[in-house]
Amino acid sequence: MYHGRFKGNHYQIGKKWGSLVKVNGKNLLDHIPYQITTEMKKFTAESLPFYQKYCPEIIAEIQGIADGQEIKASQLYQVLFPMYAMVNPNHCSSFVVKNEQHFILGRNSDFLTSIEKLYMNCIYQFTEESYYSFTGNTTAFVEMEDGMNQKGLAVALTAVFPKKIQPGINLGMLVRLILERCQTIDEGIKLIDDIPRCSNGTLVLADQQGQAALVEFTCEEVAIKKKDTVGFFAATNAFHLSEMKNNRVQLDDDWFAEERYQTLSQYLTKYYQKLTIEKAQKLLAGDFGFICQYDRKSGKDTVWSCIYDMNHLNIWRSEGNPQRKAFKRDERISRLFF
Repeated sequence: MYHGRFKGNHYQIGKKWGSLVKVNGKNLLDHIPYQITTEMKKFTAESLPFYQKYCPEIIAEIQGIADGQEIKASQLYQVLFPMYAMVNPNHCSSFVVKNEQHFILGRNSDFLTSIEKLYMNCIYQFTEESYYSFTGNTTAFVEMEDGMNQKGLAVALTAVFPKKIQPGINLGMLVRLILERCQTIDEGIKLIDDIPRCSNGTLVLADQQGQAALVEFTCEEVAIKKKDTVGFFAATNAFHLSEMKNNRVQLDDDWFAEERYQTLSQYLTKYYQKLTIEKAQKLLAGDFGFICQYDRKSGKDTVWSCIYDMNHLNIWRSEGNPQRKAFKRDERISRLFF
């Protein structure tokens, strides 16, 4: 897993990273694991005005990356904007648990082994006062898939295959915006509701007010469950809230999404009141049922696992499949943020 630490405004951060990648002999456009189609270019052009209106700072960062790479920003838009809509790249598992002793958010990121050396853990420290610094993990760049910000708000996504898409902001970009703009779950939910979304997704969230939430959404609908007492939420790559089940799509290969959900749901139903950091690590490592036991020969695997300890603002990460790679505490975060 590549580690990046970025400081400055959005454009400066993008320019520095794009330049660094180029100096090291890499062109980002050479490492895209899917073909950019005519339909994706059209979707990108239709989505661009939404990014310009609702998150111009993201456009500034992408422009900085493009300038550092000496390519056109439009080429990066065509990679980033269709993610989670026309490209469904993530097959992941998330949960949030609150009991009498612990408040934990956990996530496995499942993706392609062919590009796993490019996956990133990032620390963003903004010089712009209106944005919160954060740490996050991603299989791409700019967009985020899980993370925690300096206000102690944590969020993790799972992608859901859409019945319908429309131009708008994608799931990974929503996570990014929540991390850099929001202090609480309520602020995050308002952001999700206010910003035009392009497709489907689920988010689990936890904050320092003691709230936990599960949000399932399409480009047109949002369903929310919140709790500030003991309990749990779990999510994989399908909707499970009753309000959203009519939006489910049957796939030939969903990377065992329902099996992973049942592992989380059944274990946590019985044992959430006794869940500790150590038990959360074992759960994500597959000790209590199928969740990460992929055949790497198929090109699929869990490529990182992350646990956010909301009570103590600690982060534990396995930089690979947690069956084989031990969790380690990220010692930098408390020093930089808290």
